[in-house]
Amino acid sequence: MAAMNFPSSPVDGQTYTNPDTGVIYTYNSADGKWKTSVTSNAFLPLSGGTLSGALNVTDIKHASSASNNIVLASDGSATIATLNSTTITGTTIQGVIKSGTAVASTSGTAIDFTSIPSWVKRVTVMLSGVSTNGTSIPLVQLGDAGGIENTGYTGMAMVLVNTSSVSAGALSSGFRCGYVFAATQAHSGTFVITKVNGNDWVCTASVANTGGYDAGAVMSGNKTLSDTLDRIRITTVNGTDTFDAGTINILYEG
Repeated sequence: MAAMNFPSSPVDGQTYTNPDTGVIYTYNSADGKWKTSVTSNAFLPLSGGTLSGALNVTDIKHASSASNNIVLASDGSATIATLNSTTITGTTIQGVIKSGTAVASTSGTAIDFTSIPSWVKRVTVMLSGVSTNGTSIPLVQLGDAGGIENTGYTGMAMVLVNTSSVSAGALSSGFRCGYVFAATQAHSGTFVITKVNGNDWVCTASVANTGGYDAGAVMSGNKTLSDTLDRIRITTVNGTDTFDAGTINILYEG
């Protein structure tokens, strides 16, 4: 590619044609810059230089792509084909549901999901056939840069056992998915944790307990963190019972 040698002492309205691409530049003395209008199929060489001002385009595509990869709307939003019509505003990704890495809940007293992005506004914790070796209720706790927080949870958990017996209790150390439990039972269901404002979060849960006796648990609660949410822990109320079956994962979205 030949070098672009703009005239050293241009005058207003003077033009210069790129010898490789045919793109025509016009000198604007008021701004002290060479400017051009980029048309369809034009090539604008930017290597080694700086583009100042607005580059007005409506879509961007790879040369071998059959459709536009990025479409720019008049309201400033962008649709990216590879992200399934996702809207990106600044550094916040809106509309993308990201999955964590599923963890086998077959050992240990706690399972942590860390490095949750700061832009997240909703996290869904999913339990599939999760059980422990004891009778303590499984518990979901929120955390930030200071660590997992185990106080300040408010709300109620309720469980209907064998379609007739109801037990309920207040939350304190986390969001629990029931009020009674047996070592032979397995939990399957979801906790949906949603940002209200700032570091204030609410959680609702719906979980089925099977094995030993059948039960359905519901829960609703609130927790205000001291900093931005970046981690979630699944443990038990007593913190010592060990997971022995099932799978746990999370989804998060902005």
